[in-house]
Amino acid sequence: MPQLLTTNAQIFCPHFGKGTTIPSLPKWQINGGFVCVEGDVGTLACPFLIYPCVGYKLQSMGLNATKIDQRQAMLVTDFNQTLTGLPLLMFETHPVFDQSTPAPIPAGQPAPPLSPEMTDLVPPVVTVPQTPFLFKMSAPAPVVITFTLTADHPLKWILTFIDETAGQNIDLTNGLPGAVMVAPSGGQWTAPSTTVVVTLTPPFLAGLPQGKKDLFLTGVSQRGLSGHKAASIVVGP
Repeated sequence: MPQLLTTNAQIFCPHFGKGTTIPSLPKWQINGGFVCVEGDVGTLACPFLIYPCVGYKLQSMGLNATKIDQRQAMLVTDFNQTLTGLPLLMFETHPVFDQSTPAPIPAGQPAPPLSPEMTDLVPPVVTVPQTPFLFKMSAPAPVVITFTLTADHPLKWILTFIDETAGQNIDLTNGLPGAVMVAPSGGQWTAPSTTVVVTLTPPFLAGLPQGKKDLFLTGVSQRGLSGHKAASIVVGP
């Protein structure tokens, strides 16, 4: 199994703002860093001043049996997000690895060997056209954006809309009735390669203030590794 996450970890938002985790159970240490548990929160020194990522709350994927005071210990590979819905990048450098068993453990039986899904350490690949989508507020037309995702052992995908001008984020994984159509919707990802087509309708576009917007699509593997890409939309006068 992979390394446990500690307060020594290098944690970043997609803008490369550095994270600092506040341990709620400062009991176990590895190389001077406290092991993090589910529910621990952290702050992000995000340099993106227009709409910064300010923090995060850690959530376990339940892939390992290690617990501290009945709370799940965090793995460095557990997928986590900023409070604005963007993926966290987490790295550990300590040489001590978690040698406990995967969860769940069958009752009265030894722990099973790791499955191919759990030994897959290749993050998903997400691609999208890189050219910003430009349009004028006076004559909005539908904007169609196609994301492509690939991974050997996929789990889910998440679509997040960031409006830098308005300072808000919206989870569009299920679309937005009458405004944003997502096909397929729901975030389920089962095939090794899939596409997600996002259509921003004229009514939705007409309601956007001028400035830059971003659509972040994040793909997550069953191991918890992630990859993401952003499509930029620029609203002009």
